[in-house]
Amino acid sequence: MLTKLLKHEFRATARIMGPLYLILLAAALAANLTAGLLDADSFILNIVSALIVMAWFVAVIGVFIVAFILMLQRFYKNLLGDEGYLMFTLPVSVHQHVWSKLIVSAVWFILTGVVVVLSVLVLAFNVSFLTDLAEVFPKLFEQLNAYYAFNGTAFMLEGLILLFAGCMTFSLQFYAALAVGHSFPNHKMALSVVFYFVFQFAMQILGAFLILALDEGPLYQLLMRLDFHIDGAAAVHFAMWILIALTALYGAVFYFVTALTLKKRLNLE
Repeated sequence: MLTKLLKHEFRATARIMGPLYLILLAAALAANLTAGLLDADSFILNIVSALIVMAWFVAVIGVFIVAFILMLQRFYKNLLGDEGYLMFTLPVSVHQHVWSKLIVSAVWFILTGVVVVLSVLVLAFNVSFLTDLAEVFPKLFEQLNAYYAFNGTAFMLEGLILLFAGCMTFSLQFYAALAVGHSFPNHKMALSVVFYFVFQFAMQILGAFLILALDEGPLYQLLMRLDFHIDGAAAVHFAMWILIALTALYGAVFYFVTALTLKKRLNLE
């Protein structure tokens, strides 16, 4: 059933994000084609070119804002609004509902970043740029293949896992606040904003205690007694997995709050 939920979410959100991506890439292409006009003597041509570049910049900001708003809107509208009456009558668990929102939001956040980078390449594209890439990439690939054949692939996978986990954790912070705020009968949205800041403050306090525990605390003493030494690529891998674990733990707290609230304190009135 999770697969069906994901298909429905992707279809509903692609209708919005797809055209925005096309607009962003079209603005980048137009800015690239008119970039030469900046050196022209015509004041009007310079203004037109500058406006097109500004339109691309606005599109970059807009696509990130829409991705963020869409992440909030889908969770609120489907699970906490009027559609919630229908959604929670489906033979689907709360966890499947939450995971469908999380996965789709994370994918759109990552894809938005990819499209923005692609638009930058389109904006900067010219013959000399293509020639430079043709020279750099083979050398870069050769170096990576020679020295980091395995580690380079592992670093890339670890980075993708960390990015995906970070995107889901980012969404969960807002999901938890919305779920708790909408469990009350009145002032739901205002309480959601309040709980968002309450959660952030609480997590900062817990983070401070964790830092103190690592700084000459019992946990620090335990790690020192283990007396293990790593360096080079192994140290980077270790640091990456520590970041992934901490991000997952951080997100798990908000996931627990979200799922438990939707199960026990859901208030659709």
